[in-house]
Amino acid sequence: MPEAGLSLGDLIDMQIRQQGPMSLATYMGLCLTHPTRGYYRKADPLGPRGDFITAPEISQTFGEMIGAWIADLYLQMGAPEKFTLLELGPGRGTLLADALRVASRATGLAAAVDLKLYETNPVLIAMQREKLASYCADWIEDVEALGDWPLIIIANEFFDALPVRQFVRRDGKWYERSVGLSDGQRVFGLSPTPYEEALIGEPFSAAKDGEVAEIGLAGQQFMGQLCRLLGPRGGALLAIDYGYERTQPGETLQALSRHASVDALAQPGSADLTTHVDFEALGRAGRMAGLTVHPIVTQSHFLTSLGLAERHDALAAANPEKAANLASAFDRLTRADQMGELFKVLCAASPGLRPAGFPA
Repeated sequence: MPEAGLSLGDLIDMQIRQQGPMSLATYMGLCLTHPTRGYYRKADPLGPRGDFITAPEISQTFGEMIGAWIADLYLQMGAPEKFTLLELGPGRGTLLADALRVASRATGLAAAVDLKLYETNPVLIAMQREKLASYCADWIEDVEALGDWPLIIIANEFFDALPVRQFVRRDGKWYERSVGLSDGQRVFGLSPTPYEEALIGEPFSAAKDGEVAEIGLAGQQFMGQLCRLLGPRGGALLAIDYGYERTQPGETLQALSRHASVDALAQPGSADLTTHVDFEALGRAGRMAGLTVHPIVTQSHFLTSLGLAERHDALAAANPEKAANLASAFDRLTRADQMGELFKVLCAASPGLRPAGFPA
């Protein structure tokens, strides 16, 4: 049967009928990055008319704080004549546009920056190209293609969208969660063969029956790859995302469409699938690559320690008509009941660097 007229759901169902149930990680990978029908290969998912909104779209000040962080790190690195600034999943380019407007105030930085964007969505690439036209950016799909210059990596809400594997505890054993078909409908199930206990890991050893071990192998492997690239070049990786500081049992898979939760199995490719990021696991990958992983902080701590409150006060004073909107944006970025506590910030850096926003 030709694929031209088939939806991604049809293609997934065909694969299940031919090969049997697929792991959740395989299902997520197809839903998000299928070459022609994947969620992140199609339209702009951001903003009020999209499916979700990210911090850079809430306020320009978010990107400005990242810019101040980049400038400080650039100076700590000795203001190299050339360095690569890489953003993973740069959305509309808003974060980088705001960040570089501030970072470029550091003497020499604008001429030194080699801007790389890790992106596959053609709609978003067009927006990024327009917004970042003055920076001679390059778009890459393979991080191994980076040059040998010092490297700063920004990953805002990137790791949450990488596939995870889920294992469910049953009668003292672990069984991998899969996606199969029942009466023609996609359903979750479990592999009939238990998974080796040692491979699940010590953090889940005390889990009770019915609990879920959610393991982001794709994220851990990519983090390791990035940190191994970063090690000999020098620099740092900054990851901001929603998640938890310590590896723990729990199921966090969610599907979002038009800012509302939907069935993750209903319409593959039409909704954003994400899970909470295991920051402890990312940190382990960074340490294994020889980097210093600084204590994880909340987004609220990170942004306010960089001067977010002062910047909002200055903007409100200069633009009184925008004061209410600025106050609302500040609350959304920093309040515990909004993004302030759920979102965490991790930095893996070359030994000796002291990235701003983290405890000394």
